[in-house]
Amino acid sequence: MEIRAMTIEDYPKVKNLWLSIDGFCIRSLDDSKEGVEKFLLRNPSLSCVCVTDDQIVGAILCGHDGRRGCLYHVCVRKEYRMRGIGKAMVAYSMRKLKEEGINKVSLIAFTKNDVGNAFWHEIGWTKREDLNYYDFVLNEENIFSFNNLTEN
Repeated sequence: MEIRAMTIEDYPKVKNLWLSIDGFCIRSLDDSKEGVEKFLLRNPSLSCVCVTDDQIVGAILCGHDGRRGCLYHVCVRKEYRMRGIGKAMVAYSMRKLKEEGINKVSLIAFTKNDVGNAFWHEIGWTKREDLNYYDFVLNEENIFSFNNLTEN
């Protein structure tokens, strides 16, 4: 088992991993090869993969904004779970964030992701109950609607 930095050359195998996991959601733009390449260029060496038998069995996208790190798409192929791969990849990304002076890291887990939520709880992460998470999709229709609201 080897945990190493993710490169764009890993993309086809990482995408296949994502698609193999029940309930995993990927976005057409952000999770496209171009989107992931842009992310990796902005956050070099923070994301990682776990390689076993020339197969990618785990992956994490990791980045930061200068203040806080964030983990995305943390996953391990089902038949390789419960072997410490997830913990080792999280530790890898946390060490890399620390090297860049980042002192806090967060992630988002879907409420219906029982396996993922149990994993984060087990390894000592704190579930926040004191905030709400909001997002806004930046497409032309939404931006146009938002601009019309703010002009009135």
